[in-house]
Amino acid sequence: MSALLRYHVELLLRSQRWPAPLILYAAFLAIGVQAGQPVLDSLGYAAAGLLPVAAWLVRICVTGEPPAARAVVAAPHGPARAHLACLLTALLAAAVLGTAATLVVTLISDPASDGAQVRVARPAAGAAGLAAAYACALLGAAVGALTHWPLLRSAGRAVPAMLLGALLATVLAGSPAQAAVSGLVTGSQSGRVPVPLLPLAGAALLAAAAFAAACALTARRAP
Repeated sequence: MSALLRYHVELLLRSQRWPAPLILYAAFLAIGVQAGQPVLDSLGYAAAGLLPVAAWLVRICVTGEPPAARAVVAAPHGPARAHLACLLTALLAAAVLGTAATLVVTLISDPASDGAQVRVARPAAGAAGLAAAYACALLGAAVGALTHWPLLRSAGRAVPAMLLGALLATVLAGSPAQAAVSGLVTGSQSGRVPVPLLPLAGAALLAAAAFAAACALTARRAP
C-alpha cells in the first residue's frame, strides 16, 4: 500500500490540477477570515470550506490516470487496493490543507467569544477546529468517492452530483460536518470550546463505508 500511496501522491503533485482547489480555498479563507475575529467562528468557517475541496481533490486523483495506466497499476496490487490508495491520497491532501488552514486561523484570530466577553484558550480552540476540519475532510472525501468513477463515469453527471452532495453534506441537519461546524459557532457564542469527537467519528464511519463501496465496485468493474 505504501508504494501505491507514493505513486498517487507523486501523480497528484506532478499534475497541474491541484492548484485550482488550493487557490479557491485560499480565496475562500481570505474573504471570510480576518485577523481579530473570534477564533471559533473563524475555525468553523475554515472547516466548512474544506468539505467541497476534499471532494474536488478526490475527483482530481480518481480521474488523473488514463484507463490503461490504471489497469497497469492495478494488475499487481488489485483494483480495489489501487483505488483505495487513490482515495486515501486525496484524503491525505485535504487533511494537510485543513491542518495548515487551522493553524493559520488559530494564530491570527482573537481567542475570545463573540463580543470578546469570554476568553477562549487558543490551544483548545485549535484542537476543536482541527477535529472539525478533519470531519469535513472525511465527509468531503466520502462525497467524492460516491460521485465519481466507478459509480459515475460521466463528468456531466459526476460534477453536479459532487457539488450537490457537498452542499447537502454541509448544511443538512444530522450531517457530521454540519454538527462539527455548528458546534464551533455555538461555542463561539458561549465561550465554551466544543469537543467534536462524535462528528469526527461519524464522518470517519461514513468515509470508510463510502471508500469500501467504491473499492468493491472498482473490483467488480475492473477488466
